[in-house]
Amino acid sequence: MNLILLERDEVNSNGDAVLDGTRAEHLRSVLNAAPAQTVRVGLVDGPFGVGTVTAVSETAVRLGCTFEPEAPPRPPVDLLLALPRPKVMRRLWAQLAALGVGRVILTNATRVERNYFDTHFLTPEIYRPLLIEGLQQARDTRVPLVSIHRRFRVLIEDELDALCGGALRVSADPSPGAFRLKPEATIGKPEAMIGRVVLAVGPEGGWNDFERGLLEAHRFQPVSMGTRTLRSDTACVALLTLVHHALASA
Repeated sequence: MNLILLERDEVNSNGDAVLDGTRAEHLRSVLNAAPAQTVRVGLVDGPFGVGTVTAVSETAVRLGCTFEPEAPPRPPVDLLLALPRPKVMRRLWAQLAALGVGRVILTNATRVERNYFDTHFLTPEIYRPLLIEGLQQARDTRVPLVSIHRRFRVLIEDELDALCGGALRVSADPSPGAFRLKPEATIGKPEAMIGRVVLAVGPEGGWNDFERGLLEAHRFQPVSMGTRTLRSDTACVALLTLVHHALASA
């Protein structure tokens, strides 16, 4: 835990917050919190700050917090992901937040089992704490926006423009004709890298021909890391890392 994230209603008008549970245990046991010690804090979807420990008990830690004027920007990469198996999705939530994703768009696909949408890992009560866990690891405050779409074609044709606007669109595709995505890649013209990118990652069995064609018809440029077919969580981590590197290098 490299950042203590606080909900807005946990901080009173004087900047005081009382923490218990996992965060208090981390402060006591890992950081050896003591009065006058300072720690990194942040408001969920708000600014970073500094928390000064004012009191420590067996069950709680009290902080006096001051915050920067503005929140950090939302990460410039959005992820359109064909819903993976529930246990994979459970592992992915924290990783996606840690890597830096502005929006997670979960969608259906021909090779997605319909019962995947019934998992409790798609309820905010379950995935939001996992997203917070990833943000605290990576020192960020911006919780990824999450939307779930059971109809792939409707998402691509009717809903995606409202979600992602004019973002540069790329889709993961291990076929030989796809653009080879490398750390030094600019994913098309350098000027296109200014702004947002939406990355589409298919199911572990891959997009079918119809889905691939629909993506290309709606301005998704196929990109590849090679011919290997990867698990969803491995592909997401690798591709997001490369896209962020390409954005930073543009």
